[in-house]
Amino acid sequence: MPLVRYLLSTSQVIALLVLLLPNGFANTIELKPFTTDGCSLFPDGTLMQRTLWLACCESHDIAYWMGGTSKQRVEADLALKHCVADIGEPMVAELMLNGVRIGGTPFLPTQFRWGYGWPYPRGYEPLTAKEKQEASQLLRTFMQLKDSNKKVN
Repeated sequence: MPLVRYLLSTSQVIALLVLLLPNGFANTIELKPFTTDGCSLFPDGTLMQRTLWLACCESHDIAYWMGGTSKQRVEADLALKHCVADIGEPMVAELMLNGVRIGGTPFLPTQFRWGYGWPYPRGYEPLTAKEKQEASQLLRTFMQLKDSNKKVN
């Protein structure tokens, strides 16, 4: 018999792995500590005010790090738009909204995708109560480190 008959398709291999993995595997996937790169591939502000909308992007990064449903992503993206518009930059806000709607998809393995704190791919999976608790703890740790760094500087 030819060797080709014994090769499995990718979907068959994935199905086999899922069957062979221990039942608790999904519970061992952990959220990485929160990180932010500011406004990702976009400036953090204007030439005169270099961090004008940086706080908006950092808040947006928290939502993107945690991930969740597609509805939550839309809400996070609109919150970014409103934040930037509220500081007096409505045209920049529209441009940013278009950028995050296109570039923030959870289906590309980028460092700024929706749900980037989780191993790729996660998609639009809602967070469980346990995952929300884990995210809250990691955010508290991040904020404490950020505050202690401010005091040192």
